[in-house]
Amino acid sequence: MSQPHPGSHVLTANGFVLAGGRSSRMGQDKALITLAGTPLLQHALGILRNAGLDPAIAGARSDSSTFAPTFLDDPSQSGLGPLAGICTALASGTTPYAVFLPVDLPLLPASLIAYLVHHAEITRSAITLVSVAAFVQTFPVVIDRSTLPLLQSSLHSNDRNCLRAFREASNALSKPFSVLPVELLLQTGHVSHPRGFPPAHWFLNVNSPRDLDRAETLISSQLQVS
Repeated sequence: MSQPHPGSHVLTANGFVLAGGRSSRMGQDKALITLAGTPLLQHALGILRNAGLDPAIAGARSDSSTFAPTFLDDPSQSGLGPLAGICTALASGTTPYAVFLPVDLPLLPASLIAYLVHHAEITRSAITLVSVAAFVQTFPVVIDRSTLPLLQSSLHSNDRNCLRAFREASNALSKPFSVLPVELLLQTGHVSHPRGFPPAHWFLNVNSPRDLDRAETLISSQLQVS
C-alpha cells in the first residue's frame, strides 16, 4: 500500500478527540494538564491536524470550543463512557469515516492516524484498529459512519465495551474489522515516529501524575539526545 499523503483525508474522514473522561486518577481534567508546556488536548488536536484532518472535540466535560469545535455529550448519556462521545460525534459528522483519538495518548505519531484512514478507505473496513505486541488497542480507531445505529444499540445496552461494540457492528454489516500490527507498519516504513520512540511508548496513557512524569521524562530524554 502506498504512503498516504498528508492532508488527503479531509473530505473522507472527520477527526475527533475524545475528552469526556472523568480523570479520576489525575485528580483534575486531564485534557487541560500540560505536557512539555502544552495541554494534552492541544497535543491530541495537533496529532489529528498533522494527519491531514480538521479536528473537533467529542464528549468534552466542559466547553472546549476555544481549542476546536466541541460536541458535548447528551446529558441523558452522562457517565456512559467513550461510546457516548463516539455516537454523538458520528451523528454530527458528514464524512464516510471518523477517527477517534483519546486525549491521553500524546505520544502517538500522526503518520499512524493517516495510515489507518488510508487503509479504511481502500478496504472499506467498518472498523480499523492497530495491535501492539499482538494486543489489540481500542484506540485510535477509524469508524465507518454506517455503524452508528449499531453502536447506539450497544450504548443503550448493559454492555458498553467499545471493542466488543466495534466487533459486533462490523459483523452485523459484514464489513471488515481490520487490525493492523504496528510493528509491521513500522518495519515496512508506512509509519514512523518524529521523536524516534518505539511503539511501546506510543501508547503510553497519561491517566495519572505518574504517567505524566514518565511522558515528560521520555520527551526530555529525546530532546537531550537531539
